[in-house]
Amino acid sequence: MQTIKNIISSAASVESKSYRDAMSHYAGAVQIVTTAGSAGRRGLTLTAACSVSDNPPTILICLQKIHEENRLFIENGVFAVNTLAGSHQQLADAFSGRIGLTQDERFELARWDVQVTGAPILQGALAAFDCRVVSVQDHSTHHVLFGEVVGLRSKSEDEALVYLNRRYHTLEL
Repeated sequence: MQTIKNIISSAASVESKSYRDAMSHYAGAVQIVTTAGSAGRRGLTLTAACSVSDNPPTILICLQKIHEENRLFIENGVFAVNTLAGSHQQLADAFSGRIGLTQDERFELARWDVQVTGAPILQGALAAFDCRVVSVQDHSTHHVLFGEVVGLRSKSEDEALVYLNRRYHTLEL
């Protein structure tokens, strides 16, 4: 019989690489998260975003601490989660840093709007959630930001871009 102590002990022995390899089988919608405000403008590609609640509508995003520029999201107190369509793979690569573009060059690749918070909203995104930061939790290597959704936009006539097994795939809606 497995006890709680045994479960905790075995969980502590999981290596980071093994964990990342297993997580590569976890399909995730590809998002570009953006912020803008007095601290500056920033955008990046991630799959670490999820719904927390629908009352009030709340989303969380996880940002790596190793990138000091990610503090802009906390300092600005706002962010937008832009869910990418299948046609946005090049944009996803640009905002992931794979292409080596500056932040300004990345934003020049697409057209952007703003809603309530001033965070950039991608024109043509499958869904866009405009959020005000309501809580920040630091956990290990990441900042976890909880954002109350104060504006949104969505459409359903396109394919979704998902990330699975360390590569992009499109998913028909």
